[in-house]
Amino acid sequence: MSKIVKNIIALSVSSALSISFIHNVNAATYQIIDKGEASKLKYTYAQQQNSAGDMAISGTSIYNFPVQFDYLDDDDFTDIRTYALLSYKSVHALNDIEDFDALKAGDPTANDLAWVVRWLQNIKGRNIAYQKVGDTIAMTNVGGTPDSVNEDYNLWDETFDGTDDLTRSTIDIVSGITDGGVSYGTATAPYLPEDVFTDSDGEEHTFWLREYGIRGFFSYDQGAQIHQVVPFETQYGGGESAVLAINEAEEVIAVGFSSYKVSQAYIDDIEDESGGCADTSIVPDQMSLEACIAQTQLQSTVVVYHTMALKATLDPSGNPVVEQLGLLVEPHPDDERPHSSYALAVNTDGVAVGYADGWNDETVTNPSASQGSLYHYAVVYKNGEVIDLTGVHANKGSSRAYDINDAGIAVGHIVKAINGGPVQKFFYVNTTVPKDEIELITPDDFFSGSDSTVRAINNAGLMVGEGEIETHNESTLNPRRTAAFVYDMNDDTFTNLNKLIPCSTRLTYDILEARGINDAGLISATAVVKVDLRDAKGELMLDASGSPLKEDVVRAISLEPMPDDNEICTAEEDGKLVRQGASLGFGSLLALISLFGLRRKLMK
Repeated sequence: MSKIVKNIIALSVSSALSISFIHNVNAATYQIIDKGEASKLKYTYAQQQNSAGDMAISGTSIYNFPVQFDYLDDDDFTDIRTYALLSYKSVHALNDIEDFDALKAGDPTANDLAWVVRWLQNIKGRNIAYQKVGDTIAMTNVGGTPDSVNEDYNLWDETFDGTDDLTRSTIDIVSGITDGGVSYGTATAPYLPEDVFTDSDGEEHTFWLREYGIRGFFSYDQGAQIHQVVPFETQYGGGESAVLAINEAEEVIAVGFSSYKVSQAYIDDIEDESGGCADTSIVPDQMSLEACIAQTQLQSTVVVYHTMALKATLDPSGNPVVEQLGLLVEPHPDDERPHSSYALAVNTDGVAVGYADGWNDETVTNPSASQGSLYHYAVVYKNGEVIDLTGVHANKGSSRAYDINDAGIAVGHIVKAINGGPVQKFFYVNTTVPKDEIELITPDDFFSGSDSTVRAINNAGLMVGEGEIETHNESTLNPRRTAAFVYDMNDDTFTNLNKLIPCSTRLTYDILEARGINDAGLISATAVVKVDLRDAKGELMLDASGSPLKEDVVRAISLEPMPDDNEICTAEEDGKLVRQGASLGFGSLLALISLFGLRRKLMK
């Protein structure tokens, strides 16, 4: 949530937008600022931006992934060939292995390189004996033009020995840039090949290990110096932490979450003397203790860490004062299940919102060791309390609060029973009223059965998010299409953002979701655009006539308020005609969106 912009022009734009701009659903009231094609990867995804238009961007599907072929043997290459043979008919745009000899020599075709990366991800992803694929990089766009994208906001990734190639084993996410220039987010340490380990039978092994998992960070100088937020608990794997939002107050406050306890079930797996890391036939006979812990964590079927919402008061020296924000419930002393909480946003008064695990029966004060707990619930962290925003839990499912403005209005989504089935609906709620007066308001959205959520709210009461616009019974292969929307709580106006851009751009950009809105009225969004198809090495793919093939990708964009031009769009431009199908397929794009939902928040 950005602070109130002091520039009078920006305030005038924001006020005008909230009062009148979004009333005419056919009027172009936003222009699209494309944040630009990234040269190193296929997909870009919008995070938050500040009032100057500086945006944090995430990217994935990296070209020329640096596979370390020297660490693969003949059995591995045979396995890759078998994997491709069994899978290529169901994988879009990939063929069977094209040149097996070149692949074994470490000089694969683009098609075969793509198969190696998929094999490392899907088949060997949980095996520490193999190179790891992170395939997510952090970027910033400072200055607002497409050519000002910085694709090298490197956090803790390192180069392979003797090369200039980063490992690309990290998941690096810059979540936002404040008006004061503080950038923040979450990243992981790189997986690096350790020294050769010789087991008790004389066989040599190389294990790919990292120092720690996810860590929250902040920077006062655009990444020149990165400061970590160290987790409360780091035993057996380095712990976890995340910085998910920073406010704009004079005393800069960050919120997120941190591990605070190791799961007992995970400890039991590590310390098991029969098959665990305390088994001498495994450590040191087969691997080092560090390798065993890493392997156990990768393959664990239990929750590794209990996590708790955190609040950190920041300073440029990099020494944050970090405190726990607490849990929604106090479990029974014998209850070893993970009970967690997360903070996703904070306003200038230091009031934070997020979600936390809670009891099905919200009236329970003396829980049993097996007390019923199925859902997480939207909460506000205020005056030392964790307050449930859901009210009575009956006929309600999970909920989350994603943002809060300086007036204390929080927004998010809640699952409700509608026509006999669960439907996710966006809400807003006033957190400043007494606890017993808190009431979630769920305005009308696209239609009664549409899943919708609000991701952000500004100080003018404008909210942005996304919702389903199709009504068919969805499935994994046939999901419902989504569209970004803007909602004005002042006059209960809900509008598809695709209806608010110029006619000339409506056939080029299909805005799927909106992630942020600041007090200058700038909206951070992600849209589908059609571009030239490139292979795994980034080279253009051509049809039989030599023309570039096309595909749909997701692209980070910014929506900037503009005066109403009274333009009348054609039926096709207005979205009344069905758009042509994409080469990648909308289901695949939605899967990508879901993936980034996971990676941006690192908490599902």
